Amino acid sequence: MVVYHGRSKRTKTGAKRHPYKKKKKKALLGRQYIPVTVGETEKKIIRVMGGNTKVRLKSVEFANVLDPETKQYKKVKILSVLENTADRNFARRNIITKGAIIETELGKARVVSRPGQDGVINAILVK
Repeated sequence: MVVYHGRSKRTKTGAKRHPYKKKKKKALLGRQYIPVTVGETEKKIIRVMGGNTKVRLKSVEFANVLDPETKQYKKVKILSVLENTADRNFARRNIITKGAIIETELGKARVVSRPGQDGVINAILVK
């Protein structure tokens, strides 16, 4: 099922708006949510508006983790998801979103990138 991201036909109070476009555009349709899980790295490349591409992750094995003390990035293996502010069930299912706290080989790290939009997981170590 698609999600329409255009303007509603009604106002907040319920009055009918007059359309400024007669036709819905394909660019205003949303796509289904693909949860990013911990596992062997799998990507999906999607064509977006203007002929550009967007890389979506299906599953991921490694994360780029920044150590704030040394200011160095390291490619580290993800062990599990400890906490996820988006949904508490996401932590049980090992689903990674922005703001999730993941367990890595270096320790706990907070995800700062959007894996469904960016196609990569960047994180900062949490002490």
